Amino acid sequence: MAMLQFALHYGAHWLAPFLIARLLWAENWLRAGLVMLAANLIDLDHLLADPIFDPNRCSIGFHPLHGWIAALVYLAMLLVPRWWVRAFGLGALWHLAVDWGDCMMQGWN
Repeated sequence: MAMLQFALHYGAHWLAPFLIARLLWAENWLRAGLVMLAANLIDLDHLLADPIFDPNRCSIGFHPLHGWIAALVYLAMLLVPRWWVRAFGLGALWHLAVDWGDCMMQGWN
């Protein structure tokens, strides 16, 4: 089960952004996918935690860039009329969704 969770989590973080970008920005899918991938930089907030990585910790609501206020900012980014801002916002929201799914698999109901 742990290996499946690992594959789903990191596959969703690193591969799915390109699939989503292909659907939404067909002509510029690679650039959009890279911007969505760059949204994984929100994980830099893990550097503020002690320990930095805890496999049993749910990121959602614990780290500042993984909270509700940040999610509202990412949602607002979808309204900005620049494709790359929308791609980053969507990537960050996707990141939160993947992390939330991981929390659910860990039993954080």
